[in-house]
Amino acid sequence: MATVLPFRALRPTPEAAKQVASPPYDVLNSEEARKAAAGNPQSFLHVTKSEIDLPEGTNLYIDKVYAKAKENLESLIKSGVLFREEKPAYYIYRLLMKGREQTGLVGISSVSDYEKNIIKKHEFTRPEKEQDRINHIKITGAQTGNVFMAYKNVAEIDSLVSNWKEQHSPLYHFAADDGIQHTIWVVDDEETIKKITDLFAKKVPFTYIADGHHRAASAAKVKKGLGKKVPEGANYFLTTLFPSNQLRILDYNRVVKDLDGMDPEDLISHLHDDFDVTLMGREAYTPEKLHDFGMYLKGQWYKLTARRDSYGDDPIGVLDVTILSSNVLDKVLGIRDQRTDKRIDFVGGIRGLSELEKRVNSGEMAVAFSLYPVSIQQLFDIADSGEIMPPKSTWFEPKLRDGLLTHLIYE
Repeated sequence: MATVLPFRALRPTPEAAKQVASPPYDVLNSEEARKAAAGNPQSFLHVTKSEIDLPEGTNLYIDKVYAKAKENLESLIKSGVLFREEKPAYYIYRLLMKGREQTGLVGISSVSDYEKNIIKKHEFTRPEKEQDRINHIKITGAQTGNVFMAYKNVAEIDSLVSNWKEQHSPLYHFAADDGIQHTIWVVDDEETIKKITDLFAKKVPFTYIADGHHRAASAAKVKKGLGKKVPEGANYFLTTLFPSNQLRILDYNRVVKDLDGMDPEDLISHLHDDFDVTLMGREAYTPEKLHDFGMYLKGQWYKLTARRDSYGDDPIGVLDVTILSSNVLDKVLGIRDQRTDKRIDFVGGIRGLSELEKRVNSGEMAVAFSLYPVSIQQLFDIADSGEIMPPKSTWFEPKLRDGLLTHLIYE
C-alpha cells in the first residue's frame, strides 16, 4: 500500500506567491526562462533555471549553475520571500483551466515505494536528465520539482478534500499569466492529517507517475548515493497526487523534417498498406476516436484510420503512438528511434493543431501527425503490466507551478 506523508514545506508568503510561482523547469528552454523571469527577482526560475543569471551560452550542467541555484534559493529564504512551515502538513492544490477543475493532494511519497514498484512507472528515463536533477537536489538540498502522480480514486479521500476546501480559506489564490488559476489550502489539523495518511496506507495499493519520471528517479538516486548518511528527508520526494477521475491527458503530436526521399504521392501510397486514407481538405482534422490519425501534408489534412490487422491487442501494441511509430515513422519514414532521431519533434496538444500547420508551412517540417490522446486507463494498464510507453506518449495539462511548495531533504 502507498506511503504518503505530510511535510514541512518551504513556501512563499501569500503576497509573494504569484511572483514566485514558475512553470516547471523542463517546459522552458534557457531563453524562454530568461524572458519569463525578466524584471522579477522573486521568480523561482532563478532557482530551477539558474543559468538565466549567468552569461548566455553557459553550459547548463557545470557546477557553477548548481551553485547559483543554491545561492538564489538561500537569497529568497534570507529575504523572507520563502519560509519553512513550522510543522508537517498536507496541502490541497486546485488547478482551474478554461472552466475545468482538478484537485490534488500535495505530500511526500516514499523512495522505498518507488524502488518496490508500489509507485508505478510508464516511461524510461535518460541518464543525462537524471544527473542534472541529481546535482540540483544534492547541491541545493531541495526537491524543487513536483512529481505529478495519479491514483485510482477513493471516495473517502475525495470527500475529505472537498470538505476541507469548503470549510477553510486558501493560502494562495491567483491566476498565472496563462490564465490558469492556482489555489492552495494547507491541511494542518493533526486528526485530518492522520486520516489522510491512513487512507492512503489502507485504500491505495499503488500510485502512478503521470509526469515527472526524471524527478522521481533522481530523488531515488540521491538517496542511494548518500549511503549511510541519508537524512530523513531524502527518503521521500515531493508529489502531488490526483484522483484518476479528475485527470485528462492531451494529445502529443509529431512533426517530421523530411519524407525520407519520397514525394507526397509516394508517402500516401505507402500509407494505404495499413490505413484507410481520406482527404479532409484545408480545415485541421482532430482525431475523434482511437486509431484515427490526422496528417498534414502540403497544405492539406488527411484522415488515417488504422486497419485492424495493423496493430496488436497487448497494452502497448494497441496504443496509437505505437501504431503510428510502427506503421508510419519506422516502416515508411525510416525513423527507428524517436528518442535520438533528429528528424522528428514532438508538439504537446496544448499548442493546438495550428502549431503543426505552422511548422510544416514554414518549411521547417515536411509532414505532421495528430493523435487521439492516451486514456488514463491505458496508462494504468501499461504501468500495471510493467511495460513502458513509447516516448512522448502523454501530455498532462494544466501543469503545477514550481516554487509554491518545495521539499527540503536536509533539516
